Amino acid sequence: MKSPDHDPRSVDELISAALSEPDEDCGRNSMWTLRWRGSREVFERASGLCRSFCPVERKLGVAILGQLGIPDRSFPKSCLGILLSMLEDEQDDGVIRSILFALAGLRMPEVIGPAARFRDDADPGVREGVVQAMMGHEDPVAIEVLIGLTRDQETYIRDWACFALGTQVEVDTPDVRGALAERLTDEDDDARCEAIVGLARRKDLRVIPPLLGALSSKLVWSLEVEAASLIADPRLYPELIALRGWWDVDEELLEEAILACSPRPEPLS
Repeated sequence: MKSPDHDPRSVDELISAALSEPDEDCGRNSMWTLRWRGSREVFERASGLCRSFCPVERKLGVAILGQLGIPDRSFPKSCLGILLSMLEDEQDDGVIRSILFALAGLRMPEVIGPAARFRDDADPGVREGVVQAMMGHEDPVAIEVLIGLTRDQETYIRDWACFALGTQVEVDTPDVRGALAERLTDEDDDARCEAIVGLARRKDLRVIPPLLGALSSKLVWSLEVEAASLIADPRLYPELIALRGWWDVDEELLEEAILACSPRPEPLS
């Protein structure tokens, strides 16, 4: 992979490579170089791609605008305007998903309302894009959308929604806790673990029974040990001590959890 700042190719050559390169990694590297350059020329060419009749070209234009100028951002308001305008009329599910992911990359509150309209879309990729667009926003609409998506029929969407709601915001309401508590028995381990961590961060004692069961099982996830460290409840101490004998996934994390859950001596009367 060429370093973006040493890539001698022109903008047109990079766009052509991003669209036609049979090696996906090479095509992706060309796209990242365009993002990194973040120049007026790149902005204008990407904007033109967004107006193309070809969905593949529109997706590339959207992907460039979503992270134009990284790590700093070039023309962010203009990029936002183009993407929101596209979202009003776009019919291709793949392009809609790309727009939502691009809006997520901009991290602006203006994306919340337009993206929320797709929360019930039939395409799971679009709903995943909605989760990403809501990620990190504490606006009530964003929180409401994320709560709804923790109940999505697709496991990976529930996982992302639980992560967004449990770890990426500080909002602590009965509705947020209730949505996470619903996922404590989720059939998907990733969603279940994200819910456990989210509740543990909020010191919700409903995580203790499932954590006791999880820490005493034959398969213990790192997020479960992290949750034990966050909730810091002495009732978990014996199970954590028992893990020392075999759980070597993250020994430093385990010791942090043991220390957090260590019984405190009774104060002298």
